[in-house]
This record gives sequence, C-alpha cells and structure tokens, in this order.
Amino acid sequence: MGVTKKATAPEPSIGVDVEQPLTKNTNQIIANITKQNNLQATKSPVNSGQSGLETISMDELYDAVYPPKIPIVDGLIYNGTYLFVGAPKVGKSFFMAQLGYHVSKGLPLWNFPVQKGTVLYLALEDDYARLQKRLSRMFGMDSTDNFYFATKSKNLNEGLEEELNQFVKEHKDARLIIIDTLQKVREIGGDKFSYANDYDIVTKLKKFSDEHGICLLVVHHTRKMESSDSFDMISGTNGLLGASDGAFIMQKEKRTENKAILEVAGRDQQDQRLELNFNRELCVWELIKAETELWKEPADPMLDSIVKVVTEEQPQWKGTASELLLLLPELDIAPNILTRKLNISVENLLLEYGIRYESSREHDGRMITLTLQQKSEE
Repeated sequence: MGVTKKATAPEPSIGVDVEQPLTKNTNQIIANITKQNNLQATKSPVNSGQSGLETISMDELYDAVYPPKIPIVDGLIYNGTYLFVGAPKVGKSFFMAQLGYHVSKGLPLWNFPVQKGTVLYLALEDDYARLQKRLSRMFGMDSTDNFYFATKSKNLNEGLEEELNQFVKEHKDARLIIIDTLQKVREIGGDKFSYANDYDIVTKLKKFSDEHGICLLVVHHTRKMESSDSFDMISGTNGLLGASDGAFIMQKEKRTENKAILEVAGRDQQDQRLELNFNRELCVWELIKAETELWKEPADPMLDSIVKVVTEEQPQWKGTASELLLLLPELDIAPNILTRKLNISVENLLLEYGIRYESSREHDGRMITLTLQQKSEE
C-alpha cells in the first residue's frame, strides 16, 4: 500500500466568467476519459457450450469494470446516436450551430455543464456562405478552431463511415458529430419506408458512435400527422427511435412565434420538457424553464468515505481492497463486496466526485487505483 503523488494531465475547463453548473464536479474536464468510453471491459464474455453464444455470468459481470459514459452536455445528451427532430424551419439548424459552438468552446449550454471537444457539423442542406452569415450573427467574431463544417458527404452505403473514421482519426478529441439531415445520408436503393431499413440505418450510425465514444446527433423531420405523443411524430417508422439512444423533439404551436418546446427522451438521461425562446436579435435559443426537475441520485455513504483517501496533496492511492478497508474502519463490508461496489460505481466516482477508479490484476493480487482528477486553470 502506498501513495503516489502524481496527478493525471489536466485538460481545459470551462472559463470562470461563464455561469457555473449546479452539480458537484461535472463541470471539470475529465482527463484521458473522453475517448473509447463505450468499449467493453477487459473481461470478455466467454462461449457457452456448443451454442456459440458469447455469454457472461452474473459473477463475471459484477467483477468487470466498464468505462464510464461521459456526458457531452450533462443531464441532456451523452455519447451515442440521437435524433433531433422538428418541422422544417422550426429552428433546428440554429440549435445545431449553438450546440456545436458550446461543445467546441467548453461553454455551459444554459445551466447544463459541457465537456469540451472537437465538433464536426455536416450541414448538408447549407452552403458555406450561409453558414458564415448564420454563425457571425450568432457569435460575432468570436470563432473557434475546433468546430468544423462540411456541406457535402457520401451516403451510408457509399463511404460515409470511412469519411467519419478519417475525421475522428485526425481529431483525437472529437466529441460530437452532427448530421443535418438524415435524408441526405440515407442509403441509395432498398425500401426506405420499412421498419427494418430505418432500424438498420440508425444501428450503423450507433455502431460508429459506440466504437469511437462520441455523440452522433442526426437531424430529422416530423411528419404532418398530429399525435398526442410527440415522439410518434418522427417521420418514418418506429425503427428510427427504437435503434437510437434517444431523441429530441422541437415543436412550436405556430411557426412564426419565438417560443418552442423541446422534449427529450433517452436511455441515459431522464425525460425532460424544456421551454425555449428564440432570441431573434442574437439568433440563439434561450432556456425559459425546465418543466421537469432532474432527479439526482442520493449520496452514497460508501463513496463519501472513499473520497477521503485521495486529496490534492495526495492525488493517487493504490492498494488492495483489504488495505483500503483498513483506512476506512467505518465501512463494515467484505473486501470482495467493496471491489464489486466500486466496479459498479465507477461512473459516479468520476462524474460526482472527480475520482478515477481502476482495477487491475497484478502478482500481488487485485489492485485498486484511485486518482483524483485535476481541474485545469485558464
């Protein structure tokens, strides 16, 4: 057991002159975690019998450590593939530019903390002159060098994945790719209006986003048919929503008014309903209120105890579960149970407490490493 006074390399954080988030430690940029956070743990499933199925037991599942899923915009959008749906001319492209700008600068979006990273915006229904005018109206001359645009791309069956792979290879800190619109990258040929085709399209995009640990936000249109459930208004079949990680639906009662409702549903975030107002002078969306208050998981006494082990003076601790329990006599649990609880809590430890947890098998047994993530100063 010992302490190593070596902190991980910091990354830029949100500037001090902007509104700070309300959550505990989620506004800091987490060093070395923003890539590959959807990859599987090192313990791979094993084949079961002669079936050929890759399976994993419940014991093995609890003993594995899976990389945490880092939010792009905390409480709003995470890594994965999402649909952003609205009627034509409702203001989707302005919102895409606003979101991309905030992520590329690391600035909070309203009161939501943002993780900074490179952004690619495939504005496939625009040209560069229109983009130039739109962005200058929204942000003035305050530009950024990691917000990229393209007005042309290949289709899904003509090489789009290779184009995106190359971009991510050249920009290791890529966090968000916006495809505006889905129709522009649909595969040529086949049944465009079947559940299977819609599901397959989003599945291919999701496979890419999961492999690279980034967010793919795909702009799409609503259909004209009204429905009591906003998500039933997504144009196409339920296959689009079924294969995606979530969806945003932007709606106005009248196209000419400034107010809109943004409804959010997804696998990794709570359902939300946000009331927005479009500032026509600045051409940006402003948050009026969130009708759904985000539920926050209550504090875990075990994690509250563990955070005492690492401090700014001693930012890293390494040892066995038994050695860790000697430092925390208030925890009356077995070492193997502590390890399993930590395995499951890896995301909470990082996002809520700013501590990276790692578990590795060494010659002395299973070793735990706790590292306090450092905030950078701008």
